[in-house]
Amino acid sequence: MSIKDAVLPVVRDARATVLPDPTDRHGPLPPVLLALTVVTGLVDSFSYLVLGHVFVANMTGNVVFSGFAIAGAAGFSLAASLAALAAFGAGALVGGRIAHACRAHRGRVLHLALVLETVLVLAAYAVARFDAPLDAPGARYPLIALLGLALGIQNAMARALAVPDLTTTVLTMTITGIASDSRAAGGHGGRTGRRALSILAMFAGALAGTFAVRYSDPSLPLLLATLLLAGCTLTAFTLTRSDATWTDPL
Repeated sequence: MSIKDAVLPVVRDARATVLPDPTDRHGPLPPVLLALTVVTGLVDSFSYLVLGHVFVANMTGNVVFSGFAIAGAAGFSLAASLAALAAFGAGALVGGRIAHACRAHRGRVLHLALVLETVLVLAAYAVARFDAPLDAPGARYPLIALLGLALGIQNAMARALAVPDLTTTVLTMTITGIASDSRAAGGHGGRTGRRALSILAMFAGALAGTFAVRYSDPSLPLLLATLLLAGCTLTAFTLTRSDATWTDPL
C-alpha cells in the first residue's frame, strides 16, 4: 500500500468529523464534541497546575492520586481527590437526569447540558479571577466542586449522545483503537482521523492552558473554556430546532 492510500482515508475521516455530512447518524454533533474535548484539556490543565495534583475531568487520575496520598506520597491530597470524585459523580447524576428527561431529542440533551456547564465554568472563572491564593482551601475546594460538577455533566452528556470516539474526557480507548484497529494489527484502520483529532484537541487544550498558567493569568484557561462553551451552547441552541434523523435517540 502506498503512503497516499494510507493517508487519504485518515484525512477524509478527519474532514468528515470537522465538517460532517448532515445526513450522518450523528449529524452536527462531532465538531461540537471535539470543541468540548479542547475544554477538557483547558480545565484539567488549570486544576492540575493551579489547584495541586487533582483532576476535575480525568477521574482515573484521581483514583490513582488517592492511592498515592494514602501511601504518603508528597504533593497529593486525599481530600482534594475525593472532593473531585464526589463533585464529578454529582455532575454525572445531573447529566444523566438531563439525558433521560430530553432523550427524545439529542440536540436538547446537548443544549441543556451545555447551559449548565457554561454557568458552572463561568462561576469557577469568577472565583479564580477574584479569589486568591487559589491553592488555599477557601478557593481550592469551591473550584474543584464547580469544575467537577461541570465536567461530570459534560461526560454524562457525551455518554448519552454516544458519538463514537468522541467521549470528550477519556483518551485511553481512543489511543487503543488507533493501534488495535490499524492495518498493521490486521484491522481496517477505521475512524483513525477522528481519533487523531480527539487526541490533538485534548493536547491543544492542555498546551494552551499550561502556557496561560505559566506565562499569563492562572485563571485564563477557565476564561478560554467559558468562551468555547458559550460558542458551543449557542450552536446547540440552533440544533434544538432540528427535526433531522440525527436528533432521534440511539
